[in-house]
Amino acid sequence: MFLAPTAFLNNPEQREREWAREDSFAYTRWLATHHYENFQVVSFLLPKRLHQDFYNVYAFCRWADDLGDEIGDPQESLRLLAWWRGELHGMYEGRGGHPVFVALRGTVEKHRLPIEPFDDLITAFEQDQTVTRYRDFDELFHYCRYSANPVGRLVLGLCGYIDAGRQVLSDATCTALQLANFWQDVIVDLEKDRVYLPLDVLERHGYPLDDLFARRFDDRFREAMKEVTAVARELFLRGLPLADQVDRRLAIDLELFSRGGLKILEKIERQDYNVLRARPAISKTERVGLLLGALTRRAFSSAA
Repeated sequence: MFLAPTAFLNNPEQREREWAREDSFAYTRWLATHHYENFQVVSFLLPKRLHQDFYNVYAFCRWADDLGDEIGDPQESLRLLAWWRGELHGMYEGRGGHPVFVALRGTVEKHRLPIEPFDDLITAFEQDQTVTRYRDFDELFHYCRYSANPVGRLVLGLCGYIDAGRQVLSDATCTALQLANFWQDVIVDLEKDRVYLPLDVLERHGYPLDDLFARRFDDRFREAMKEVTAVARELFLRGLPLADQVDRRLAIDLELFSRGGLKILEKIERQDYNVLRARPAISKTERVGLLLGALTRRAFSSAA
């Protein structure tokens, strides 16, 4: 029986078990395919030889995320994230028996993945415990540099791309995705006392935080949302050329992420920027349309 991170931590049998390599692979695969949000870690477009590696990297991210978001006590989360960082460094030094790191060790060695992206992700989850407001876009971009961009760099690394040019385009896409998620989840984050809308943007439009927490929608909030949505869109467009610089199957996945993010921004606009009333979401039909569009564009691109 496998357990999600928080349940795993509270189960002595799981914690003290000696995890064999194949059992560890099975654990990361289970974790990646039984996500509570039904998030699909591996698409049907990804080469089968990479599936287990993606499961292993995902499991690391899932554990770090849950240690930061599911514990309920910031100080305890910080303690556990420090422990997780120690386990990460131990793996790079040839030590460690946690199933995630037993499975991840081979992936890191095979693809020569550096420690920095993994370490940066832990830094972002640590920051979530102490920072709940962002003064301006510079502060927000700095956070995305740790919370979002490392994921894109790990995906590129798993697919054999380690050059700086592609990483810059990936950073733009990942930051844009993070921003689109923030603008989509304004009311979700308010429940956690987190505000990712830059404070200087709200102030520039004369919209105080008290009104935000009261979910007061008016012209001031609408104009602030227009401004932040435009920033995310520009980043998506800046990163789109990456899809023309990678393998066709990865290109389709990358384009789907970007087009999906742009669709969220479009949804926000269509509901008159009122993300305080309802969370914008993409329907299954729209997801199919995005996939068909990406497949068509890649087919024409290949033919050209």
